Amino acid sequence: MTSSQAILNGDRLALARLLTQVENNSQEGRSSLMELFPHTGKAHLIGVTGAPGTGKSSLVNQLALHYRKNENKRIAIVAIDPSSPFTGGAVLGDRVRMRDLSGDPNVFIRSMASRGSLGGLAQATANVVQVFDAAGFDIVIVETVGAGQSEVDIARLAHTTLVVEAPGLGDDIQAIKAGILEIADILVVNKADRPGVENTEKALKSMLELAHPTERVFKHHGVSMKVEAPKQKPTTAMWIPPIQRTVSTEGTGIPELVNAIGRHVAHLRLSGDWSLRERTRLEVELEALIRDGLMNQFRDSITTQQYEETMESVMQRKISPWEAASTLMNGRKP
Repeated sequence: MTSSQAILNGDRLALARLLTQVENNSQEGRSSLMELFPHTGKAHLIGVTGAPGTGKSSLVNQLALHYRKNENKRIAIVAIDPSSPFTGGAVLGDRVRMRDLSGDPNVFIRSMASRGSLGGLAQATANVVQVFDAAGFDIVIVETVGAGQSEVDIARLAHTTLVVEAPGLGDDIQAIKAGILEIADILVVNKADRPGVENTEKALKSMLELAHPTERVFKHHGVSMKVEAPKQKPTTAMWIPPIQRTVSTEGTGIPELVNAIGRHVAHLRLSGDWSLRERTRLEVELEALIRDGLMNQFRDSITTQQYEETMESVMQRKISPWEAASTLMNGRKP
């Protein structure tokens, strides 16, 4: 039996082995991905991102528990941990934080190192998600590092993106700077039992109103005037991210959050955005593969000596990086 067939038959050991091959970008991994691709496209991909300390892992844990107990869904969790810039190692401690899920054969947790990728998403994440999709998992949750301002990567991968905030982390609108409103489908204020939750929610609401105005207020000769924003047709109604309060350590607000996720899925299906997001995701993946392929071809077409001599000319300011790139790509020495 091939590894791909074993995956389709629900073999967990074969799944674990293939995930390792995919992460390491081995030839066997690539071959299996090609065989499995026709069996993908069914899973609901949920991205969970936010600043460190907001309780993302605990929230993912509670979401998975809810889906298992109440909806009997098969859940896969991909938890991205930041790699150390010094040692290259990663803690990969999410399994410790998700002990409630251990022993359930319908839950699979995979920790991955970001390996320095922008936005905390390892390059292999998309392929790992694809394997889980083919393996018959209903929901794949991707939890990202949330340590930088490049979290847009998660929005390209997921159907539904949850951005997790928490009160008392300093700047109430710190996440706004990271483009939170562009990527959030649902805003989650976790640790809602802490003081300052109202301020955090208020700040998020005011930012949402700026991004999705229902009316515009302006002054004309010192008099405030209100103008309603143009109404959209019901068929093309815009999704305005709801704000959900949760206390993940106690499971408070989790059913309401799951309900909001369900509403978002219904909106995606009704508006046609589901297939649009699928296309965007596959397009990004295809372009990344083309880039990698072209880079490898380029490396094969020039010698190390050519590259080093060109680099030395750039270092000595004899030629610019643009001229260097042009000459190398045309296979000539500067």
